[in-house]
Amino acid sequence: MPVAVAKPSPSLLSPADHTLILIDFQSQMAFATKSIDPVALRNNAALVSQAASGFGVSTILTTVAEKSFSGPMFDEIATAFPGQAMLDRTSMNTWEDAAVIARVNAIGKGRIVLAGLWTSVCIVGPALSALDQGFEVYVIADACGDVSDEAHQRAMERMIQAGARPMTALQYLLELQRDWARAETYDLTTGIARKVGGAYGLGIVYAKQMFGASEGH
Repeated sequence: MPVAVAKPSPSLLSPADHTLILIDFQSQMAFATKSIDPVALRNNAALVSQAASGFGVSTILTTVAEKSFSGPMFDEIATAFPGQAMLDRTSMNTWEDAAVIARVNAIGKGRIVLAGLWTSVCIVGPALSALDQGFEVYVIADACGDVSDEAHQRAMERMIQAGARPMTALQYLLELQRDWARAETYDLTTGIARKVGGAYGLGIVYAKQMFGASEGH
């Protein structure tokens, strides 16, 4: 019989063990996205970006045909990483872009977390490519979108079948925190949740204002 030990699974993410790649969160890509409401998409992109920035996660920002067709990266992402360059590509598959791969190798982490538009093209491409090269891959499903529910769901299934691990934007934030006793990032985590954490954030506001409550003890 196995023996329980009070320690986390090594498959859980921590701020220092992965590279986050945010892909093609651009106006032209968002116009045709139908699998998720655009307000929810922008909110989840903001949640992921603020979490990564606040926890110091190594992050790559990449666009496709920014000047000629697809437009700028969402403000919610750009403002979370002030001054960081956007790596603009011609390839639909981010993993085929030499500048992006040079950055991945310079960071040198074996785990890749992906989010962006569209799931079936711009996320499937790097996910399958990175998995094939021995990387662990996580996909933030509700910070991705596609031209239809069918397109998004089939893309997620394809990546999961290949070995990618799905998660959500709020899960990403809370997995980085993981212990409310980590006082140095407690205000960061609850602050992000209050602003862009949906109903959970409203619950934090209510508990703090009405009862002075907190998760940490």
